[in-house]
Amino acid sequence: MVDQERKILELGMQTLSIPYTTAQIDGLIAYLDLMDRWNKAYNLTAVRGRENWVVRHLLDSLAVLPLLGTHLSKAHRVIDVGTGAGLPGIPLALMRPDTSVALLDSNGKKTRFLFQAKMQLGLTNITIVESRVEQYRPTELYSGVLSRAFASLTDMVQVCEHLLSPNGSFFAMKAATVDGEIIDMKKATHDRFSVTAIHDLAIPGLNESRSVVEVKLTKDSP
Repeated sequence: MVDQERKILELGMQTLSIPYTTAQIDGLIAYLDLMDRWNKAYNLTAVRGRENWVVRHLLDSLAVLPLLGTHLSKAHRVIDVGTGAGLPGIPLALMRPDTSVALLDSNGKKTRFLFQAKMQLGLTNITIVESRVEQYRPTELYSGVLSRAFASLTDMVQVCEHLLSPNGSFFAMKAATVDGEIIDMKKATHDRFSVTAIHDLAIPGLNESRSVVEVKLTKDSP
């Protein structure tokens, strides 16, 4: 089974033009192993079948990697808000060990798993924050704020604005069309935020629409 998972993962990353090492593939498979052991007790994912995890969790998370560009560098910090089992943050941290990645979630069971994953996978570049996003006040702001979990763009930008550095970007990972969400966001925030790009993604092995909406703050609060 592991050999098949490794093959799907490697072929998928090649299709996404993501360079990788054998050690990184080993780390991603070890992450799946850990999720597998903790999932029944901690309800980390409702997706069934480990092969589905490779596509729906690992490749779906890693597809954002080429889009982040200079946001994922030694000079930048990113935060994964509502990370749950560490998606997309842990796969990104595994692939970019030179990047500081914060994983934020308010669920104590989920953060206990994250601490175990950090220790077992040797991820010295991640910071785990157990907090509601509204209550978290970082000492240093983030140039990239990512999420797969927010219900709407409006919620994301309004609730997470205090985390974003002045020149930073939100990266909202979406599974459906977002035209209506963009209109609602602009109206709710009085055009304080603008969509700088919508990246359509093709996840290898997944016949479903995916996109990443990139949003920037264009003017301060009145």
